[in-house]
Amino acid sequence: MGKYKILILLPLFLFALVISGCSSNSDDKSSNDKEINDEVSKDNPSGDLAPLEEKATVVIAEDGSASGAGFYIAKEKGYFEDYNIKVKFAKFANSDDMLPALASGEVDIAGGISSASFFNAIAQGINVKIIADKGHNITGSSYFSFVIGEDLQGEIKEYSDFEGKRIAVSTKNAVDDYIFQKMIEHAGLTEDDVEFVLMSDFGNMLASIANGSIDAALQIEPLITQGIEEGIHVRFGDTTDYAPEAQIAMVLGSPNFINEEKNVSLRFMAAYLKGVRDYNDAFIKDEGKDEIIKIMTEHTSLKDAELWEKVSVTGLNPNGEMFVDDIKSQYNMYKDNGAISGELDFEKAIDTSITEKAVELIGKYEQ
Repeated sequence: MGKYKILILLPLFLFALVISGCSSNSDDKSSNDKEINDEVSKDNPSGDLAPLEEKATVVIAEDGSASGAGFYIAKEKGYFEDYNIKVKFAKFANSDDMLPALASGEVDIAGGISSASFFNAIAQGINVKIIADKGHNITGSSYFSFVIGEDLQGEIKEYSDFEGKRIAVSTKNAVDDYIFQKMIEHAGLTEDDVEFVLMSDFGNMLASIANGSIDAALQIEPLITQGIEEGIHVRFGDTTDYAPEAQIAMVLGSPNFINEEKNVSLRFMAAYLKGVRDYNDAFIKDEGKDEIIKIMTEHTSLKDAELWEKVSVTGLNPNGEMFVDDIKSQYNMYKDNGAISGELDFEKAIDTSITEKAVELIGKYEQ
């Protein structure tokens, strides 16, 4: 009977060894699959990285904002397709819904606006990665800047002349508030020296300046240009006078997408940056502008091609670089205001490795 048991157990033991060996080989293959395939060849459709062997779908949370230009251009010009990537755009009612979806991997890529609620979500356990630039002001031509009533040009000539004036800002403890704080500090004023008017709707700012209920506003394009053309307001200085490196929006990545699907995320980032570079060629170097404006009118709420020739556009860094110190400065302001609960580990939250690797492979854009 003992011999019989041994004969039964021996094949089971051998079977277990075979299974164990197969499992080990499978794990090795899985591990190899996660290594970045970064061999570059001019013979590839992209001119650099080879396309993925199997088509990958990347879901982007995007609402048609102008700062999503890199995504739209890369899609329409076939840069994603060159890598065998298909992109899908998903809309969310608000960023509060978007962040959990991003952290869970339901969404792969999204855009984040600097705010206390954004930093709070990360500090309290929502795991997303800040990976690249998605919006800043261009020096001397900010798309997000202060305007004053046209009839106040003779009265408000210096930043210090904002004393006693009613100034509309769209949010508290977000990048708008941060820029406002930087402006009054630059003016040598305090919050008590001006009347802060919280006004969430930029369209209402335009109407309120027109009827004289406010004197100034931190306004955004294309309403800045619209108000100028209608004789309602004029630009007052430029945001880069006092906040030259304000990081307004960032590209965010799902941890799974960035860490577990590196072959996909690397190619995604390379395609995105190519789109951003075409955007810069168009609006900074005036090269191929008609094609890019056509794409922007298709994907954003600004449908007037002629207006695209006049507005101050969102700044997008063609190498994906962010003003990291400014992100930390904004966080510290919100924390000092008591709007942040918990601590944010920036070493974990900011991960630019995929962006830097993509630039290494496709080459640095010289501005």
